[in-house]
Formats: sequence, C-alpha cells, structure tokens
Amino acid sequence: MKIDVILGLQWGDEGKGKIVDVLSPGYDVITRFQGGPNAGHTLEFDNIKHILHNIPSGIFRANTINLIGNGVVLDPVIFKKEIEALEKLGVDPTKNLLISRKAHLILPSHRALDAASEKAKGKTKIGSTLKGIGPTYMDKTGRNGLRVGDIEMDLRARYDALLEKHRSLLSMYNYDYDVSKDETEWFDSIETLKRFTFVDSEHLVNRYLKDGKRVLAEGAQGTLLDVDFGSYPFVTSSNTICAGACTGLGVAPSTIGEVMGIFKAYCTRVGSGPFPTELFDTTGEKLREQGHEFGSTTGRPRRCGWVDLVALKYSVMLNGVTQLIMTKADVLDEFDTINVATAYKKDGQIKKEFPYLLTEDTEPIYTTLKGWNTSLTNIRSKDDFPPELNEYIAFLEKEVGVPVTYVSVGPDREQIIAMRE
Repeated sequence: MKIDVILGLQWGDEGKGKIVDVLSPGYDVITRFQGGPNAGHTLEFDNIKHILHNIPSGIFRANTINLIGNGVVLDPVIFKKEIEALEKLGVDPTKNLLISRKAHLILPSHRALDAASEKAKGKTKIGSTLKGIGPTYMDKTGRNGLRVGDIEMDLRARYDALLEKHRSLLSMYNYDYDVSKDETEWFDSIETLKRFTFVDSEHLVNRYLKDGKRVLAEGAQGTLLDVDFGSYPFVTSSNTICAGACTGLGVAPSTIGEVMGIFKAYCTRVGSGPFPTELFDTTGEKLREQGHEFGSTTGRPRRCGWVDLVALKYSVMLNGVTQLIMTKADVLDEFDTINVATAYKKDGQIKKEFPYLLTEDTEPIYTTLKGWNTSLTNIRSKDDFPPELNEYIAFLEKEVGVPVTYVSVGPDREQIIAMRE
C-alpha cells in the first residue's frame, strides 16, 4: 500500500482538520508528521466545534488508529488539556492514539526562550505563536533535545541538564523567568502521557503499509511556511511539505501515493511576513468577517486577500500534488467579482515564478472573474453549483494543472462536496 498525504498549500489555516475528519473513514491510520501545538486543526460536527493541536484529526473515529509521528514536537501540558477535552465529549483517546518515542518534548523553558527571542527581535519579530516550537526544534538539531522515549528512562536527569542550558541562554537574553511555576504542571502532564502507548513509529507505519492498511499523513501549517521553501525567515521550524512526511514518519519516498493539497478559495496569513495579495480595505475586512478569520491557536485576526496562483503553483510543484481541495468557497458568496493573482510585477518585470524573496514592492497582477452572488451553504451536490462557481473552479484547474476533487461550502462535515465519483 501507499501512504497518502494531505497538507496545506498556503500559509496554514486552510481547513486541513475538517477535511481529514471527512476522509478518515476511508483510512485505517491517521498520522501527524511535523509541527506541534502551533497548529490548530478545527473540526465541526453536531453543531460543536473541536480544535486539535497535537492529536491527529481522525481521533473522533473509533475504528481509526491515530499516530503522533517522530517529526512532531509535543507539549505535554497542551496535550493533557486536549485529552481532557476529548474525554468530556465521551471520547476515550487511549484506545486509538499512539505516540512515537522519537517525538520531541516541549519544555516550559522552550516557551520562555521563544518569548525571549521574539522580544529581542523587536520590529523584526516573525510573529511566533510563542509555543516553544522553534527552540524545541533547535534542541533537536543541536542533538540535546528531550524525547518521548526518555520518559521511559531517567527523565528528571535529562530534563535538568537541558534546563541548565536554557537558563544560560535566557540569561544572555537578560530575560527573567522562574521555571518553578510551570515545572509542576509539566511533570504532572507527563503522567497523562504515560497513559498512552509509546511506539517505534517508523517500524509500525511500514508494517501497516505491508499489511495493506490505508494510511493518511496529516500535515500542519502550510507549504509557504516550510523552513526551506517558505517565505523565509517568516516561516515555521519544520518541513511542512510532502517530503516532511518521509522524515517525520520514517517512510521511503516510493511509499507516497496521493498528495492532496488544500487551499482556501481566497488567502489568509497570521503573523508577520510578506503577503502579496493582502487586502487592507473593506474587501479584506469583509473576507475576515465572512470567513471568521481568527487564529484557532492564537486568536489573532488573520490577514486576508485574494487567492495567489503564483504561490499556489509553487506549492503544487514542491509537493507533487495530485488532487486539489478548495475550502471556504461560501466565504465568497456575496462578491460581485473575484480577483485571482496570476503573476507578480517586481522591479518593472512580470514574474510567474515564486521568487527567492517576497518584498513590499511585489505587486500582484490580477485576472477578474464573475462572482456567484448566491448562498452555497445549503448545497450538497456539485450539480447544484452556480455556473460562476464552476467557472472559478475550472479557471483554477486550468491554471494550476491539477483537478479540484472536493469543495467545502461550510464548516460542517456535511458541507464537503465531492467533485468526482
């Protein structure tokens, strides 16, 4: 069997959790392969909204195995809160959630380092979620991180050694931090982690594939936040692209099957960094209000703009996308016209390739399409789509060269429309 991958093609917040929840009945195993609690995957069903940070979005399906892979960084405190929220809903995650021993742990002092680093940057700050993600990945690559498997060994000694390093770094930042207020909660949360099964996930995933199980790898954040290929330095600390599934789960490139790329019918970004199609006018405000565009992890208002095909084509190329999934089409219900960026103008030249650096003077060149100006929220079949929506989808498919296989017209499970049989 092959492992299918689903990931975001923009700057995150594309609606990955909801799509994974809808697709998960077709899979035996759902995995997370990178990122940490800076991700917020929102699912909505039975008129209840659920936000997952560390846990794969198949957790609400009792017959689905969920795996937190080795490429993930895990905050025990946030994990414990997620588990408690699930248990209040009558979900017992201990039955179908496994955790890789090689996943790294976020310490309270990682969060302090995140805040200290961001404060030191001043006006050049990157807009970190301050969850300690970057410092944890730095310790991972620095070869002195703390891993889930260390819980089964001498955790306290390893914790104290890493904390000593962090204290030295914090003193260099002249950042005052008392770890004792967070330490008790952190070690208490470790006890919650111990309730779960720790696994050598690289062996397990490959065994699943050999046994014919269908596996779906769920990405976090978005392609344009990839540490290598995103809008550096305003990026996350992991590889958010399809290749990250190989290193984040321990699978060979030859095992990758379908690559499903999710994008919004428009575009958003949270935090600092370039955003060529960002709208600063009433249209941008309308997109934010109609789309309820506030970060599920941070609560920050998202920056909004038109869809950017230069960036989208770049993401499709990097990931080898075989299917496109368009979310939040309903947010465009009340627009007479819709703009699509098909090129950039920079230094007096027209550019159709994503550049080394996006700068303030990167100007989008738009193609204007007719809006459908009607509500999509009650539509349950593609046969009922207004012609203008079909024209919008056809335009995007032609430009990008990949078929759109699902379109969402609302937040609920029932509002995901299949475009193919």
